[in-house]
Amino acid sequence: MNSKFLKTAILSSIVLFSSCKEEPNTDDKLMTDNILLQEWDGPFEGVPAFDKMKVDDVKEAVETGMELNLSEIEVIANNDEDPTFENTIVAMESSGKALNRVFTYYGIMSSNMSSPEFREVQAELAPKLSDFRSKILQNEKLFQRIKAVYDESQKNPLGAQEQRVVDLIYKQFEMNGANLDAEKKKRYAEINKELSTLYTKFSNNVLHDEENYVTYLTKDQLGGLSDGYIKSAAKIATDKGQDGKYAVTNTRSSMDPFLRYSTERELRKQVWENYYSRGDNGDEYDNNQIIADILKLRKERVALLGYDNYAEWRLQDRMAKHPDNAMDLMLKVWPASIARVKEEVADMQAVADELGDNITIEPWDYRFYAEKVRKKKYDLDSDEVKQYLQLDKLTEAMFYVAGEIFNYNFTPVEEGSVPVFHEDVKVWEVTDKDSGKHIGLWYLDPYAREGKRSGAWATTYRDYTTFEGETNVLASNNSNFVKPAPGEAVLVSWDDATTFFHEFGHALHFFAANVKYPTLQGGVRDYTEFQSQLLERWLSTDEVINQYLVHYKTGEPIPAELVAKIKKASTFNQGFATTEYLASALIDMKLHLADPTDIDIDKFERETLDELGMPSELPMRHRTPHFGHVFSGEGYATAYYGYMWADVLTSDASEAFKEAPDGFYDKAMAEKLVKYLFAPRNAMDPAEAYKKFRGRDAKIEALMRDRGFPVPQS
Repeated sequence: MNSKFLKTAILSSIVLFSSCKEEPNTDDKLMTDNILLQEWDGPFEGVPAFDKMKVDDVKEAVETGMELNLSEIEVIANNDEDPTFENTIVAMESSGKALNRVFTYYGIMSSNMSSPEFREVQAELAPKLSDFRSKILQNEKLFQRIKAVYDESQKNPLGAQEQRVVDLIYKQFEMNGANLDAEKKKRYAEINKELSTLYTKFSNNVLHDEENYVTYLTKDQLGGLSDGYIKSAAKIATDKGQDGKYAVTNTRSSMDPFLRYSTERELRKQVWENYYSRGDNGDEYDNNQIIADILKLRKERVALLGYDNYAEWRLQDRMAKHPDNAMDLMLKVWPASIARVKEEVADMQAVADELGDNITIEPWDYRFYAEKVRKKKYDLDSDEVKQYLQLDKLTEAMFYVAGEIFNYNFTPVEEGSVPVFHEDVKVWEVTDKDSGKHIGLWYLDPYAREGKRSGAWATTYRDYTTFEGETNVLASNNSNFVKPAPGEAVLVSWDDATTFFHEFGHALHFFAANVKYPTLQGGVRDYTEFQSQLLERWLSTDEVINQYLVHYKTGEPIPAELVAKIKKASTFNQGFATTEYLASALIDMKLHLADPTDIDIDKFERETLDELGMPSELPMRHRTPHFGHVFSGEGYATAYYGYMWADVLTSDASEAFKEAPDGFYDKAMAEKLVKYLFAPRNAMDPAEAYKKFRGRDAKIEALMRDRGFPVPQS
């Protein structure tokens, strides 16, 4: 998942114009002991003082940062000179740097190191941040200056990047109510304020259920589990004061392998129910009413702008343009996906019957029996594959790919020379292999812990821009691997290894950026996952497999026959993977197309899935009550389909590499990849960028071939 816009998620799409500034330069006047506001010092152009951040400083820092940013905006809005690109757009791009620094720390405390104390502050600040957002977006004088620059640029176009910045900023203000009358603006701001509080409460409710629903096992309940998992579970239990027991936490990284390997069916059911009922337990942390309220407020807000529903408003500046186009793609794939699930379930039921297990396949059985089918059909044991997937070696493999395709070199920085927020975080310097030029720093926070949100994501602490001097990049990847017992290797599944490469793809997208202005670092949501999904493909290249997949004990390379089995089974379980994802994406879209008046969220989810013919043997990947992509903010609201939209591009681009003389390591293709797909970020229209890379639009047929589904006849 791309969390490049972590600030956006935190502020519910708040507008921040970042970097440095000529006049007024608030940093020249900023005198404070609050570390969160201070300029970054130290090596590598200055780095965040993560080792000094405290929750006690957050409220003052955010409030001061907002005040400083608003004062900058007022100077821009009240400039007596005629509006120009320089005195309006560039000035906006330059403002807000103190607040941006604060939100680097805020993002860590929200996602990586959350605490009850921070959540209280977060809840208090949410409506204030919404007010701050509205004061910028609804500043009439500011918008009239932006509009004047925009109108002039339509007659006398600016340079490519300058014009793109103007277009994006104008559209952002227009989409967020800048053209509304005073009464509607007031209501628009009120709605945003209410939503900000609901988003925060939604997120904290999910985090509560992740932290408080733990399944403790005894020694006689460990059947089927690997030694590594058992040792990790024992350590987690001890850390939680349950010495002598084994903890299955309520996160995907703990749940998934348990459901895949545990022979204890009733415990599988318990773990499954804990995980998929997050936010849906009928208690004070239940999210169903919160979701209903969010949907009503979103619809009311876009109605002020003249839109029939939230989806139409949201998708107008995405590649899909309209919800009909997104639905069309999903519904083209859905029939093949659920048909494949029926085949997979039949295979699993047959295996269960052969074993005399006397069961009917239920959702908590799917992963368990899928592994048995994999073993039977392909003689492939996922646990055997894991012995060759060490986290450290996978990290080396990613560095190798970055070197071959992007010409980057990753070197560990000396421990202690760059502050980190937790002892598990490691840092590397990124340089150009040929020139040695410094590009930036890469932070890795790999392990799950209490207070860290689940999943995997990437973000930046500083982006590359050149409009006021070239800046380096501070990027991070964040995962939730189960931390091993001391001296043990971190072994991951093939799916988790793929996700690791995926998130590194986002980091490479940050490092490869070649844009002038901060706004151009943004992304189009149904395009921004493409680059990272494409990078996943290098995991299965021979160069990576032969060099970096070695047995964690013996160091022996992965056997060729096992590699052959992995590749032969590449489309195995695609019914499950595609259907659980698509179900979430379809529910996301349908919820925002529906009338939210008196909506019953559980009932809507259940009835909509029934109408779609959702197989009963598996759930949505993200059930609605814990669908953080969509209800903890607005980043992926009506945009979860974007992973599939991006995957059409991914499959099509992969075929371009397969057709190249040197395959995935073809230098000419790599050059085009960086030039057109990574470096521009949002400085170029995504559809235009892809055509420049491929010579044509992407085709859905490649996606269907990738997943082993029947290719539709045109």
